[in-house]
Amino acid sequence: MFVLKNVGKLIFGSNSQESMIELPQGQLYLVRPLSPKGYSELIFKDATVGIRRTGQDFQYQLVVQRVYEEGEAELLADEEGEDAEIAALAAERDEKTFLLDEALHFRVETREGSGKILAWKDLSGDAGDLYEFVCDASVQLMQVEAFERIAKQCQYERKYRKPHTTASEADLRQFEFEDEQPIPQASPIHSPTIGRTFESTDDMFSIKHSANTGAKRDATPRRAPVAPMNASDDEPQPPETPPQQREVKAPTRDVAPPSVPAQPEPLEILSMELAELHFYDHPSGSFVLKDTSVTAQVSDIGHWQYWMHVASKDQEWIGIPVVADVNPVFNFEFLSFIFNQFTDDGSAYSWLLRFKDQPTLERFQEGFMRALWEQLNEVKWTKVKDQERQYVLDAFEDLKMDDVPEEGHEDEEEQEIEEVDDDEDPGAQSEHYDTDEEQDDLETQPKDGATNKSISVGYKHDRSFVVRGSKIGVFKHAPNNHLEFSTNISEVKTPSGTLFSPKKAMLHNEDRNMILQNDTDSNKLYRMDLEYGKVVDEWNVHDDIPVVTFAPENKFAQMTHEPTFLGVSHNSLFRVDPRLAGNKLVDSQLKQYASKNDFSAISTTEKGYVAVASNKGDIRLFDRLGINAKTHIPALGEPILGLDVSADGRWVLGTCRTYLLLIDAMQKTGKNEGKLGFEKSFSADAKPQPRRLALTPEHVAQFAYETGKPVTFTPARFNTGHSHEETSIITATGPYIIDWNLKKVIRGAKAPYTIKRYSDEVKADDFKFGTDQNVIVALPNEVNMVGKQQLKRPTRESIAGLGARLATPRRSSGRIGTRESGRYKLGKDDVVASPY
Repeated sequence: MFVLKNVGKLIFGSNSQESMIELPQGQLYLVRPLSPKGYSELIFKDATVGIRRTGQDFQYQLVVQRVYEEGEAELLADEEGEDAEIAALAAERDEKTFLLDEALHFRVETREGSGKILAWKDLSGDAGDLYEFVCDASVQLMQVEAFERIAKQCQYERKYRKPHTTASEADLRQFEFEDEQPIPQASPIHSPTIGRTFESTDDMFSIKHSANTGAKRDATPRRAPVAPMNASDDEPQPPETPPQQREVKAPTRDVAPPSVPAQPEPLEILSMELAELHFYDHPSGSFVLKDTSVTAQVSDIGHWQYWMHVASKDQEWIGIPVVADVNPVFNFEFLSFIFNQFTDDGSAYSWLLRFKDQPTLERFQEGFMRALWEQLNEVKWTKVKDQERQYVLDAFEDLKMDDVPEEGHEDEEEQEIEEVDDDEDPGAQSEHYDTDEEQDDLETQPKDGATNKSISVGYKHDRSFVVRGSKIGVFKHAPNNHLEFSTNISEVKTPSGTLFSPKKAMLHNEDRNMILQNDTDSNKLYRMDLEYGKVVDEWNVHDDIPVVTFAPENKFAQMTHEPTFLGVSHNSLFRVDPRLAGNKLVDSQLKQYASKNDFSAISTTEKGYVAVASNKGDIRLFDRLGINAKTHIPALGEPILGLDVSADGRWVLGTCRTYLLLIDAMQKTGKNEGKLGFEKSFSADAKPQPRRLALTPEHVAQFAYETGKPVTFTPARFNTGHSHEETSIITATGPYIIDWNLKKVIRGAKAPYTIKRYSDEVKADDFKFGTDQNVIVALPNEVNMVGKQQLKRPTRESIAGLGARLATPRRSSGRIGTRESGRYKLGKDDVVASPY
């Protein structure tokens, strides 16, 4: 008799994660037909396989569970004892889950004498690795056929985001993968004979191409391999593969690239170079070679518009405008340029151009960045100073900030990635903030037509304030990552009784007051007394100087009785003092510019140093008001939508729509070594090295594949608190919260961020004061606090928003979490490190 261990922990049969079909008995193998490490490994001697629903629409999982003989489960439990970590590892050991996506190439085969075989790709393994479930002889053919059909229907629903009832038989046949090689035997005595010599991993990459391209390898010298572009430097990297005999069949199916529009007539060609072209294939989760020789051309087509065209002598491949959404990344170590393409129907694609040498890539980069910069700024690149040009070029390279020492190990809490059931989210609260609301009377749909807009996190008291239309909800920070609804300010009115929806809100005077701005009158600000819950003062800042935005006098001023604060207009920086009679702007501390700098954001340090950013994309650093900036940081092109500064002034963080900009304001050389850019000017040839924080192009494409929208970041913020060093950056785009690890960013790690997906768009987000472990999140109609352990590395599963325990490695000794289990280590053919 067989039993399932930990049956009480299973979620089969629940409403949100329901088991749809099961095959009751079989064996699970990991087969590596191309690996020298061993051909076949038995994972579960006795197991069941099933398909279950998830909490997300049109998302399903393939689940294999170990089955124990009667009494064996209890014996193992006694051996493992009560250690929580061992128990967690044991639970992970007893179940394997896979997102049921066409990338798995799930297929079924019936053999004489071998029974019925289910097979699917090991997406986190080496090339050719397969999981095989060998059904017991007692499993009926009819059961297997039903299982296969349901698997096709699930893949159809995930791919097309609609019920399988709309699918025809022809639609479902696309998930049969008939062009795949036959499923290899799971446990032969000897590995099969395979032929063809590869001299390097570059050869492995080069031959992985689409059959319809007709691409062939030429006799060019050996080149550096394309790197795992989004791999963290903390991921275990596979050892160098020795030369061996192997044969890899080129895939015959991938996502078709979009059609190419007609190329506009160029007025000037800015760059034109030869390269290899690779296409990011969503189903396989890797770049595939499309053409060994293409011409990549960037042209000026007039009226500050620019065009990139990629074609070979036989085929046109790409024709796109050069805009910020292409999310360009230049990697000089691997001579590569990766970028995105968005089509009118909302689809996203990633491409990679690989050049023969560094001078060729540099020439192409110069032309491309000139086009992008001119398109964003409508100023000719030739008018930019040489140092500022280099600053722009460096920011778009895949560089490491080498001013901070390398660290060999992460902090203790980073060494083990905890798994949390995403369905258990105790922080969700009512979106309506009704004062008479009971805890058991939470509403889930809006009735007022408004949505949550912004969050103000209390520093002095454990409160957060959420603006929603003309209401402000007040939430108390409770233990265990929980928010408790406290009260509701139901109507925000001017002292004269006019109802308005605050455009911006800032806590002030020990969190007792809130400074509000009405977007219908930018020359006035309002003071709300939070104890009474109403606006008590109306301040006219200046008759001729409108307020674009405002900030506290210093980083922690809201914890004090400091009455003044700072503001900016489009071309001026000033102090506001509510104690003044008449206009509240302090004339002696007004810095006005003759030209329109188009200021957009302001932030301050603990000492009161000031950083001001603009819609032009540049940043100015001041040590005090009323004088010229000590440092002017050039623009990369995109407008800066948000600005934050670390408490000590070392790090400046700007938010652009498609990337974040991290700048080290500490001077490393010269007479001002050790001084901040706020205190002393950088020399002309020693501008601070920018760090452009962008999602990897593959993740951008996957985000767009899931949401149908490009990246649009919310204003990014450091975690902050007295005596708390900044360690994290939080921002959001669409339904995704993104947490950047500052230490990994500084070290130059690839994809140094974790994510959490919500079911709706994230409107605002910020850290709880004094910690980087809790984030307060406002969705359109919900507010919650999420623990950092609920954010996961960006994988196919986490981007899809599935909350199941998937192949996330725990860094511990022993077999669990190593390649022996067949789950964690990446193959040389994988271009991205995540198990897409």
